[in-house]
Amino acid sequence: MTNGDTSQMVALFESISLDAKLAKQSATNAKFSQNLAQVIELAGCTSTGLDDRKRGNLLYTVAGKFPPNALAHRAKVVADVMGGDLKTNAQLDGCFEYLKRLGGEALSEAEYREAGGIGVVVSEADIEKAFDAFLGTGGLGERLRQERYRLVPKLLKDFRDFGVNKWADGRVLKSTYDRKVLDVLGPKTEADSAKPKKKKAKKKEDDAGAGGNGSKSKEELRREEEENQRNADPHAIFAKPEENNAVHTTVNFSDGREPLRISNTKAELDRYLKETGGRYMTRFPPEPNGYLHLGHAKAMFIDFGLAAKHEGGVCYLRYDDTNPTAEKTEYIKHIEEIVAWMGWKPWKVTYSSDHFDTLHALAVKMIKSGHAYVCHQTGDEISEYRELKKNSPWRDRPVEESLELFERMRLGLVDEGTATLRMKMDMQNENFNMYDLIAYRIKFATHPHAGDKWCIYPSYDFTHCVVDSLENISHSLCTLEFEPRRASYYWLLQVLGLYKPVVWEYSRLNMEHNVMSKRKLNRLVTDGHVRGWDDPRLLTLAGLRRRGYTSKAINSFCRDSGITKNDQLFPYHKLEHHARNHLDEIGERRLGVLRPLKVVIENVAEDAVELVQSKVFPGRSEATYEQAIGRYVYVEETDFREKDQKNYYGMAPGKTVMLRYAFAVKCVGFDKDESGRVTLVRCERVEVAKAPKGVIHWVGSERLPAEHRPVKAEIRLYDYLFNSADVGEVDDWLSDMNENSLEVVTGALLGPKFREAKIGDVFQMERVGYFCVDPDTTENTMVLNRTVTLKESVFTKGVKSGGGASRK
Repeated sequence: MTNGDTSQMVALFESISLDAKLAKQSATNAKFSQNLAQVIELAGCTSTGLDDRKRGNLLYTVAGKFPPNALAHRAKVVADVMGGDLKTNAQLDGCFEYLKRLGGEALSEAEYREAGGIGVVVSEADIEKAFDAFLGTGGLGERLRQERYRLVPKLLKDFRDFGVNKWADGRVLKSTYDRKVLDVLGPKTEADSAKPKKKKAKKKEDDAGAGGNGSKSKEELRREEEENQRNADPHAIFAKPEENNAVHTTVNFSDGREPLRISNTKAELDRYLKETGGRYMTRFPPEPNGYLHLGHAKAMFIDFGLAAKHEGGVCYLRYDDTNPTAEKTEYIKHIEEIVAWMGWKPWKVTYSSDHFDTLHALAVKMIKSGHAYVCHQTGDEISEYRELKKNSPWRDRPVEESLELFERMRLGLVDEGTATLRMKMDMQNENFNMYDLIAYRIKFATHPHAGDKWCIYPSYDFTHCVVDSLENISHSLCTLEFEPRRASYYWLLQVLGLYKPVVWEYSRLNMEHNVMSKRKLNRLVTDGHVRGWDDPRLLTLAGLRRRGYTSKAINSFCRDSGITKNDQLFPYHKLEHHARNHLDEIGERRLGVLRPLKVVIENVAEDAVELVQSKVFPGRSEATYEQAIGRYVYVEETDFREKDQKNYYGMAPGKTVMLRYAFAVKCVGFDKDESGRVTLVRCERVEVAKAPKGVIHWVGSERLPAEHRPVKAEIRLYDYLFNSADVGEVDDWLSDMNENSLEVVTGALLGPKFREAKIGDVFQMERVGYFCVDPDTTENTMVLNRTVTLKESVFTKGVKSGGGASRK
C-alpha cells in the first residue's frame, strides 16, 4: 500500500466518524483496511460519510470480527446497523456467533433476530428483576454484604451478561445497578472508602511452615516450575470438532476470480458430526521410506496425544505409501513396532494405498469437471514452465482426450515419464503450490502393500488431503513446511466437494549437532558413515532406544518442547535432562570401572573373600545386592594420583579413601612400568573413627570365586555426531562430522551382578554414568552404551572424574 493509498484510507475511515488515531492504525493493516472499505461501501457511506460515531464504530466491529465463512450475509448485518436494528457490540457478537455456525447457508430471520436480540426491549423494571435474581445465584448476595463496595466493580461485568441484560441500554443498566446496590448496602461508610491495608510479607520460616516458597532452594523451585509446565496441557490450543466451520484458508486467483474462502458448510459439518459422534479423530501418517526419528516422536505426541486427551478420541496409524520405489516392508514393520514402543496404540492401522480405487475414481471425476488434464511435459519442462508461470501446452486439451489418455496410463499402455495427470489450478498464482500440481504419475513398480495392481500412483499432494477427509480426520496436524500447501489442500477438497479437516501446522523439532532429515539420515546409513539406522549417535528412535533412552523420557521431552509455530533448535542437554530424570528413577545402581587400575590390599590375606551389601537405590531403598571383595580390587585409573592435591578426594600416597560399600584403605605406595605408567597401587586396610571424605568405586578381581569375578566389557562412549550446532547452516554437512563421535573403551570390568543383565537393560554405573546393554553383547564380552553422564554437561569422553573420588 503506497502512502497515497494510506492517506485515502485514513480520510475514508475518518469520514465515518472513527477516531483519527484508530483510522490511521486501521489504514496500515492492508487486509483489515480492505475489509473496512468494503463494509463502508455496503453501508453506502463511501461518498457521503457518516456523522454518527456510534454507528461508525459498529461498522468498524463488523469489518474486524465478521466470521469469514458467512460473508454472504455481511450486507444484511451492515444494513441492520444502518437501519438501527443492531445498536450495540453485544448484539453484533450474538449475530456473529449465529452466523459462524450457519456459514454461507440460508439464514433464518427468526433465529438471526433472536441471536442478536433485535427488537428486544429491556426496561428498567426488567433490570431490577434481573438484579434480584443475580444476587440469588452462588451466594453473591451474602458475598456482596460481606465485601461491600470493594466487590461492586467486580460484579458489574458479570451482571451485564446476566439474563436479558446483554441487550439493555448500557447507561440505564449502570444507573439501575448502582441504585440497587445502594438499596442493599446503604451509603458508603468511612471503612468502605479506606484503602485496604497491604499484607506484610511473611518470614521465610513462616512460609516454610505454611508450605510457601520462602525456604525452598533454587533447585527445588526450578523442579516445581518444570512440574507445573509438565502438568499444563499443550493440546489445549486446538478447536473442538464441532467448531470446524470457520474459514480454513482463502485461495486467491491471478485472473480476477472471486477468492475462495474455504470452509465447511453447516450441512457438511452436521453430517460429519453425525457420522463421527463429534469425537476427536487424528492420524499419524509416516511415509515408510526410512526409520522414524525424534521429530516423529513429537508428531506422535501431538497426534496420539490430542486424541488421548478427549474421551472417545482416536488416532490412526496411516502409512503414506504413494511412492512404491522408495518404500520397503522393513520400514513398515519398523514403524509399527516403534509406535508401540513409544506407548501409543493406534485405533486402526491403514494405508493410503487402501484408498487407491477411490482416489482413481476421484481423479476421473476431476477430469470430467475440467479440473485435471493429462500433460506430456517432462520434469525439467514442468520446472521451467513453473519458473516462467506459463501454462502447459496440454492444459486446455479436451476432456474426452484426457479421459482416454488417463485410462491408457492406468492400463500400462503409456511409457513411464511421458505423461502425468495434473490438477488445473492457477499457474500464475502467488502461491507456487497452486502451479498445476501433479495428481498421478506412471511407475512400473510393485507396491509393497498394493502389489502389482497399479502402474499409476497418486502424488502426496493429491492423496494426503483426500484420505484425511475419507478417514473423517478432525485435526490434520503437520509441520510448518506444509503451511504453503494449505491452499492446494483445501482447493482440492473444495473441488471434490469433500469434508475439510482442520489443518494446524507446528514447528519442526531440530536438535543441535545432529540431523533429522530422512534424506540425510539415509545418506549417513547407506554410505557407511554410521553403523545403521539404529546407530546410537543418530536421533532415530531406534538409535535412541539402543543408546538407552526410554520412551517415557522421549515423550517427556516432546511435551516439554511444546506445540508452537516458532522455530526450534534445541540444545542436546535438554534431551539428556529428560533421559537423566527417568533413568535416575529406574536405573538400578551397579559398580564398574572403565579403565581398571589394579590395587593390592597388602594386609588382607591372599585367599580372603568378604561379602559386602551394595545398595540398589542408595538413599531411596533398603534393597541390596551382594558383592565380594578380597586382597585385589580394580579402581578407575583416574582415581589415583602420584601426588595429593587440594580438593582431591581420590587415592594418593599416604591418603585414606573409602571403597564404596566396603571399608577404608590407605595408599602406601605404587609401582610403575618402564614407560612410567602406574600399574599397581599398594594399600592397607585401615580402621577409621570417621569415614574419609573420598569414596571411590571398585570391582573385585579375577582371583575371587567364579560367581564373584568381574565381567569383561566393551564400553561405547558417544560425543556429538557433528561439530557445528546448526548443521542445517553447513553447506558441506558431511565434512562437518565429528571424527571422535564414538570412543570404544575395551578392557572395562563390571561387577558380577551385570551377568544377570539382558539386552536393553539400563543401569546407573555409580560415579560414571547411565548405561544400556547393547545387542552386540556376546557370551564372553558385555557391550554397554553410555546413555548420558551423571550430571548435565556437554558430552565427555571417558570418565569425567575431575578431582577423583566423589565426596561423601
